[in-house]
Amino acid sequence: MFIDALKTIWAESGFAAITWQQLVMIAIACVLIYLAIVKKFEPLLLLTIAFGVLLANLPLAGLMKEEIGSEQGGLLHYLYLGVKKGIYPSLIFLGIGAMTDFGPLIARPSSLFLGAAAQFGIFIAFTIANLIGFTPQEAASIGIIGGADGPTAIFTTTRLAPDLLPAIAIAAYSYMALIPMIQPPLMRLLTTKKEREVKMEQLREVSKLEKICFPIVVTIFCVLLLPSVAPLIGMLMLGNLFRESGVVERLSDTAQNALINIVTIFLGVTVGATANAERFLRPETLAIIGLGLVAFMFSTIGGLLLGKLMYKLSGGKINPLIGSAGVSAVPMAARVSQIEGQKANPGNFLLMHAMGPNVAGVIGSAVAAGILMALFG
Repeated sequence: MFIDALKTIWAESGFAAITWQQLVMIAIACVLIYLAIVKKFEPLLLLTIAFGVLLANLPLAGLMKEEIGSEQGGLLHYLYLGVKKGIYPSLIFLGIGAMTDFGPLIARPSSLFLGAAAQFGIFIAFTIANLIGFTPQEAASIGIIGGADGPTAIFTTTRLAPDLLPAIAIAAYSYMALIPMIQPPLMRLLTTKKEREVKMEQLREVSKLEKICFPIVVTIFCVLLLPSVAPLIGMLMLGNLFRESGVVERLSDTAQNALINIVTIFLGVTVGATANAERFLRPETLAIIGLGLVAFMFSTIGGLLLGKLMYKLSGGKINPLIGSAGVSAVPMAARVSQIEGQKANPGNFLLMHAMGPNVAGVIGSAVAAGILMALFG
């Protein structure tokens, strides 16, 4: 009787049902957890995504089971609705807006061009993906990895190619975390020591009125131009208006802290939970990860090349290193520009100058996503 009971428990357990593919995914989840905790690679999201991958590949747990008739779905299936409906990425942008100072961009509007140039990789990866057999919708979703903006990549993919979401989300956040490894070799390759040594003049002081008007003007212009990007741009600029208005400190604090932390948990775990073995272990996953790296590298190159052009046009007053910060990984990309600038010239302080292209990249990646959704949505 006791043996029969043990046999029944074993037969109904996940141990009896687990496949080699699920074991591979569990191993991948453990590697990602290691990178998040030990290497501190974008831990806020990589840790939650990795644990979502782990949960999705434990057989019979049913956490992502869909609701069928009167049969209840799994916990993560319901939480995932926030991803499918574009709620979580938009709320992440609300928090980012509340944490972002657009002052450096307002003080030097030419930073917008650097932010735009750093979207170059999006369209390179889109073109290559199209040529190797991905549909235009899938190619657009893959290309957006080059913007180095996880929420925008997720938002775009859920609308254009939801089946690719696990691979694209993991690639996007992995490359964001690897910015300190990917960008410096390209920065040193494409700029001279003389260019990297350039010390830039202090930015002018931006008035409170300018900071308040900026999110309003950007919202009106961008949403009229690209209505499909209204959820991202609208929430980004609302969060920034909370910050700059000075009259809703409680709302600004909530958006910067409690709200964005809660949404980050839900977003990360549910996106990771879409990476079950059947969907993730496919040849196109490797292609997506490779194309994501191409997109990211060419985005960095685009920003640097325009930075070099601005260096020449300004008579050597603009350090081209700030161009690499045009990718929208805030503030990591700006810090990399600062570090490389100081290696060339210990008295160089590029951080605030690099923040201009950096925050311009947030807007630029959202606009690029809006263009792609307008063309292929």
